[in-house]
Amino acid sequence: MDATFEEEHNHEQPLQKFEESHPVMNVHYAGFWLRFWAYLIDLIVIGSVNRIFFHPLFTWLDIPTSDRFIFSPIQICTALSFYLYFVFMTKYLGQTLGKMVFGLRVVSLHQEKLTWSTVLFRELIGRFISKFTWIGYLVTAFTPKKQGVHDLFAETTVTTEYMKKNEPAAE
Repeated sequence: MDATFEEEHNHEQPLQKFEESHPVMNVHYAGFWLRFWAYLIDLIVIGSVNRIFFHPLFTWLDIPTSDRFIFSPIQICTALSFYLYFVFMTKYLGQTLGKMVFGLRVVSLHQEKLTWSTVLFRELIGRFISKFTWIGYLVTAFTPKKQGVHDLFAETTVTTEYMKKNEPAAE
């Protein structure tokens, strides 16, 4: 096979090779505030979906929606929708709707394409710890690659791409 073809389709490229292979784009790590606003948009989306689908369904089935017990049916469904949203959006698109609004993308520090194990570890275990302590999100402001605790565990980061100045855009 052609060496160029193999090099372009190698999904095990480090982030540095990813940056080198996209000369028109300059990769920057997304800071705390960009990620905060993207996360806020994601929470609004998830909350809206839960209120549009689960609350009417539970009301129709005569299942209480006001129960604040952690293992109540409504709490379980909303938690599942929260984690499924982040897992599937990150795995298949590399970004959630909030990240799309701000042009952010989740990337692995070691490979171009995110694997299921990386995404599951980041979004289920890492995000649970970050969300539980909230310090896990604040760490983003102080790490060199702007990584939260969930990023550190999964060896990922969130980047934003800006066009390099004085270079034409690729068509």
